[in-house]
Amino acid sequence: MVTILPGDPVYSMFGHSALRVHDPALGVDRLYNYGTFDFSDPLFIPKFAYGHLRYFLSVAPYDAALRAYEQQRRPVIEQRLNLTREQRTALFRFLRVNAQPENRYYQYVFFFDNCSTRVRDALEEALGDAVQFADRPDPQRSFRHLLDPYAASLPLVDLSFDLALGTPADRRPTPREAHFLPEYLFEAFNHATIETPDTTRALVARTDTVQWIEGYDATPEAFDWPLAAGGLFLVLVLGWTGWQATTGRRPGPYGDALLLAAVGLTGLLACFLWFVATYEVTEHNWNLLWAWPTHLIAAAVLLWRPSAPGLRSYLGVTAVGAAVVAIGWTWWPQPLHAAVFPVVLAIGVRAGWRAMLQPDTRDPILPSSPVSAYGNAG
Repeated sequence: MVTILPGDPVYSMFGHSALRVHDPALGVDRLYNYGTFDFSDPLFIPKFAYGHLRYFLSVAPYDAALRAYEQQRRPVIEQRLNLTREQRTALFRFLRVNAQPENRYYQYVFFFDNCSTRVRDALEEALGDAVQFADRPDPQRSFRHLLDPYAASLPLVDLSFDLALGTPADRRPTPREAHFLPEYLFEAFNHATIETPDTTRALVARTDTVQWIEGYDATPEAFDWPLAAGGLFLVLVLGWTGWQATTGRRPGPYGDALLLAAVGLTGLLACFLWFVATYEVTEHNWNLLWAWPTHLIAAAVLLWRPSAPGLRSYLGVTAVGAAVVAIGWTWWPQPLHAAVFPVVLAIGVRAGWRAMLQPDTRDPILPSSPVSAYGNAG
């Protein structure tokens, strides 16, 4: 098995697993890669959003693949498998059949059916019960927290994960489910065994680092600019609101409409991932506590009918809802990203401020007193 460590592109941030078949006598040296996808597909982004990702098993000369990973500055580690001749032949035949055009495609599911789990599955399909994986490693962390170290250098991606994933991502995976990450599949291979007609032995015979990159850092830390941006945004909102309050200026519609629209769009995307897309791990998303899709409607009303009936009540409910979310921040079943907290406070402040100043159209409008053009008699 070949493990390729994480790279800079987003699609390579978790690393990669593949199988190498090497037979010098036959001149065979191929890399079987279950992580191939067609990014040139014009519908790739809509398919990705919906959850209909077709990955496939590709076959490439090993030297060419190694050069490509070198250009990406990604180290490569090999685990030579302790298989008998018959087991090697069975695995090779399985891969050849699986790589045929009619067999090569599969429905990619990030946590449960990906390039790493397919490598494990190939061994089990080809060798049956002869290969046994132990309950190690057992990370004892949720799916969400397993992703965090890999997104440490990509704060915006880390924020996107926390906005998109629901409570299914907050359960702890079993040791077998943890194989979706190449790092844990690598460790699982180190603890696995293989049965032969004579004995049971370790699955991995030898581990070699075939390519290392000087100065490589698998999980570099990066400045958490989404959190810093959220904090700065909150300071600006508080300053803006305080200035309006002290100068007696009424708030204009555009800034608050933009804030409501951005938050509403976030909620709309969360609803899409929960109720429309095929992903199971994006269901039951507690970000909808603060990201209400109805804010999109409120933003439109604020722009075109600022005195519409019910807007004041809606803004008041929004302010109360934001306060409840903020007060219960650490108790919600799903951990919410820290960069969201300043946004929630900003929504509460602006919605509350507007609710206090918003005219209530239910109140009677008193007619103005007529003014006589002639003054008072006498």
